[in-house]
Amino acid sequence: MNIESRRFLPLTVLAHVLIVGGLLGSPSVASSQDKSSPPVPANAHASRYGSGWQCDRGYRKEGAACSAIRIPEHGYLAASGEDWDCERGFRKAGAVCEAIRIPDNAHADDSSFGAGWACNRGFRASTQSCVRVIVPANAFATETTYGRGWECERGHRLRDEGCVPVTVPANAFLRGGEDWECERGFARRGESCAAVQVPENAYLDSRGNDWKCERGFSEQTGRCVALEVPPNGFIDHTGNGWRCIDGLRKQGKSCTDD
Repeated sequence: MNIESRRFLPLTVLAHVLIVGGLLGSPSVASSQDKSSPPVPANAHASRYGSGWQCDRGYRKEGAACSAIRIPEHGYLAASGEDWDCERGFRKAGAVCEAIRIPDNAHADDSSFGAGWACNRGFRASTQSCVRVIVPANAFATETTYGRGWECERGHRLRDEGCVPVTVPANAFLRGGEDWECERGFARRGESCAAVQVPENAYLDSRGNDWKCERGFSEQTGRCVALEVPPNGFIDHTGNGWRCIDGLRKQGKSCTDD
């Protein structure tokens, strides 16, 4: 590169920068950028993520505009800023907040569901009032304010409006507090537990109230009979049956390739 070309090189770069800057600042380029984002209406701001806009706090979107949220008496702007809730002791009824009528032996409840009130401890809801919970013998009061308000103690079960003892027979034990189950080796027969009669070549199953034949035996009329495995056959995965090797099929008591 000669001396003359080096002298004019900065001027060439500067001219290129000015041309590009002029294009970016031209009305046609600016208008194309403006068209990519929709206009932001009053009481709104550009969306933080992507294109578009969102209404300011205290306003809600209605079509292409933001309208002020009308908060009724005894109401306040919700945490989201897009709706309103009623003060404690009031609940929504259309566009207003109406006072909650709290019955005797009850208190205001902040739950978003329900009647807006809950019964005091020792009382339960009955229609629009709170009635005293009467705990029968062998029962205890529960925390819930709905339903009976009490549960039977362990070893007792519900019957009518009271709690009766669970009668556990011999060779059994209490299960779940309100029923019983036979011990291992016994099976339930009505209201008692009968011993499981395990035949020869059998064993108690995993539950302990029935039996299964050992591997190589199959159940037949209450007993375990040895499997007769034919040539080209083998005991299957259950241990209580057999099947033929690949390429043969079972036919009666033999394996055939027919």
